[in-house]
Amino acid sequence: MIFEVAVIFLALLWALSLWFFLNYSKRQRELAAQQAEGDALRDQRIKDLAKRLDDYQNGTVRMGEALHELRATVAPLPEKLQQLEQRDPNSVTFTQAAKLVGMGASVAELTETCGLTQAEAELMSKLHRGE
Repeated sequence: MIFEVAVIFLALLWALSLWFFLNYSKRQRELAAQQAEGDALRDQRIKDLAKRLDDYQNGTVRMGEALHELRATVAPLPEKLQQLEQRDPNSVTFTQAAKLVGMGASVAELTETCGLTQAEAELMSKLHRGE
């Protein structure tokens, strides 16, 4: 009788241990699946951020190139302005035109008031806007 009780007790203990082991294994598989899903999301986020960084760097390079071109275009303007100011002393000076632009005069007003050509008035407007 004691032998039979011991066998039954050991069988129950074995079944209980097997049940715990299977539950533990199932939980570990679930955790591994969750970890893999989290890893996949993290990897995708890293790829997205890398693409954004690459786009940002490319944009910065393009902006630098555009600034370089703009600098090359604007560099001779002070010299050209000085030449224009010295060109015709009888007409309204370019300094006066610059003051008018600073007060908000339009290109049309500069051509009328100062006798500037359209191109000269546009140049003055671009150079002295916002002073």
